[in-house]
Amino acid sequence: MSDQRAVRIGTESVTTAESLVVVSPFDGHEIGRVPRCGPEHVEAAIAAAKARLAEPLPPWRRAEILDAAAVAVAAHRDELATIIAEESAKPIRTARVEAERTVITFQSAAVEARTLVGEIVPVDGAQPGEGKLAFTLRVPRGVVAAISPFNFPLNLVAHKVAPAIAAGCPMVLKPASQTPFSAIRLSEILMDECGLPAGWLNVVTGSGGTVGDPLVEHPDIAAITFTGSPEVGWGIAAKAAEKHVGLELGNNAPVIIEPSGDWSTAAAKISVAGFSHAGQSCISTQRVYVHRDIVDRFTEALVPKVEALVVGDPLDEATDVSSLISPKETDRVRGWIDEAVAGGAKVLAGGELEGGVLRPTVLANVTPDMEVCRSEVFGPLVGIIAYDDFDDAVKQANDTRYGLQAAVFTADLDTALRASYELDFGGVLVNEVPTFRTDQMPYGGVRDSGNTKEGPHYAVREMTRERLVIIQR
Repeated sequence: MSDQRAVRIGTESVTTAESLVVVSPFDGHEIGRVPRCGPEHVEAAIAAAKARLAEPLPPWRRAEILDAAAVAVAAHRDELATIIAEESAKPIRTARVEAERTVITFQSAAVEARTLVGEIVPVDGAQPGEGKLAFTLRVPRGVVAAISPFNFPLNLVAHKVAPAIAAGCPMVLKPASQTPFSAIRLSEILMDECGLPAGWLNVVTGSGGTVGDPLVEHPDIAAITFTGSPEVGWGIAAKAAEKHVGLELGNNAPVIIEPSGDWSTAAAKISVAGFSHAGQSCISTQRVYVHRDIVDRFTEALVPKVEALVVGDPLDEATDVSSLISPKETDRVRGWIDEAVAGGAKVLAGGELEGGVLRPTVLANVTPDMEVCRSEVFGPLVGIIAYDDFDDAVKQANDTRYGLQAAVFTADLDTALRASYELDFGGVLVNEVPTFRTDQMPYGGVRDSGNTKEGPHYAVREMTRERLVIIQR
């Protein structure tokens, strides 16, 4: 066990007899080992978190810890970026951006810790309330269980941990088994450098069956925050019907490009937004609806930019796109490309492996029945669909079980407003790709994209509940 990275549970640094081996998605070499936790570790972690509820941190102290976390993450940016790149195959330049975004997440959460309040309730506006003062308090829901994904192994952990601290909720965190080291290192920084008391953040590493299920089903868990696939997320919600469950799930993000829109800028943005981290983002641009009058010019602008993207080692400063999280996922995406081609789609760029990395792929003649259109690819692929009528483009964009973010490029205000009202998604962006996110904004979707809003201001309210207080004067 000497080479096993310990996790923090309460005041203990925990290792186990058996290890989970974490390998590089890029070349398969062993990165390290973490504990193979079981139900007994989940029980200990929840008990440690529950004990902390009896010793609450005042809001000013939570804010100080979150401020210190922002400073510490900035100081450790390069170290954290290297961990992200190694365990997730995220190109190192992109990994640095993730670390920098994590700083913003903690800064935003610190603001929430200082300003989290209820509201005055005007009960004296009706005769029965005469002589009474009424207001609400926001109080912690209790112990929060967090299950984070592999694709943003630092910042999406921070989007769960930072609001929980701001809300006054101790937490048990299960990071993705493919990418546990970012979360473990963040927990060490928070406790060793930022003053977060032991027991406030407890990390358990292991599979969904041995760790995830006991965690979400435990009676002492008050709230669950999950980011991942719809199938797993809704399964968790079904198992935890009596708990508050926040789900941030998948998407197959569409963008509509109108003739009046700046299609050249759209092409430049999509050449990044469709392929950053090999397309492994819930809001990676995937379905590109281009008006027939400009589709040829748009395509001619996009394809060379995609072909120029550099694929390879995530630790190489020149790399734009590296490996998918596993060979299995690479095979899946290649299978979807083959299916699309068999159905009449045309490969305009990419589609082949280069050193085990799937080259960024552009498909034309994509139809709604193809997996690359109707499902979430979660790979380096965009499909181009020509349309003649804006109403039809909106209809096609909405024809999905997902609903996270969508976008439109247009110079016409009426079209922008129509898109804002008619695109049935959690977020609609105008003259920007649907892949845009800043960490303080309300981020979340509808249907199979989830049921919650992330962003510290919104997540804090998910992790607290209102308590009504009435005082007779």
